[in-house]
Amino acid sequence: MDEAAIREELAALGASLFQRGYSVGTAGNISVRLPDGYLMTPTNSCLGRLDPARISRLDAAWNHIGGDRPSKEVFMHRAVLTARPDAGAVVHLHSTYATAIGCLAEPGETAPIPPLTPYFVMRVGRTLPVIRYYRPGDAAMEAEIHAAAKGAKAVLLANHGPVVSGATLADAVAAAEELEESARLALLLRGANPRLLTPAQVEELLAAFG
Repeated sequence: MDEAAIREELAALGASLFQRGYSVGTAGNISVRLPDGYLMTPTNSCLGRLDPARISRLDAAWNHIGGDRPSKEVFMHRAVLTARPDAGAVVHLHSTYATAIGCLAEPGETAPIPPLTPYFVMRVGRTLPVIRYYRPGDAAMEAEIHAAAKGAKAVLLANHGPVVSGATLADAVAAAEELEESARLALLLRGANPRLLTPAQVEELLAAFG
């Protein structure tokens, strides 16, 4: 897929996330790895109204070289994409249920959402590290996100929201959607005694789809 097509896909998927309430206002940002750099949603942009031509272009060293100024959280995407050479895109949302889990979970937790469904394990994996709270836009969180992302496809920022990677932009969006629905399930079942996937079932899924 050429860069123009990726820009169109980014705008279309951003609009889809916005229309379904996965982001509101100017919350959330998305990045895509290119052969010679990165695309990123601009600062203070709305995922529901992205102009493909104005999406930020960064070079391989993360310098802004085209389009509107990139998100102030560029460091968050750099942390994940440098930690995970297999990742082709990163989606950061303030989606309601995942953010709620991030307000309940303790920083340092690695499984704030239990393995309730195979789809969560297939899309997100075994672990979902919770990163301690940082002020939005604080680049000090980069090192902690980078370290956690080496062993996890997604991380959860305390009192902030999820940061999810995928092999492609479509994969990253699908994983972010699955994470949000799994968080919703976890909250609906909070205080109950749900049947979880067994460790053997989790390992089987990871072997097949991880």
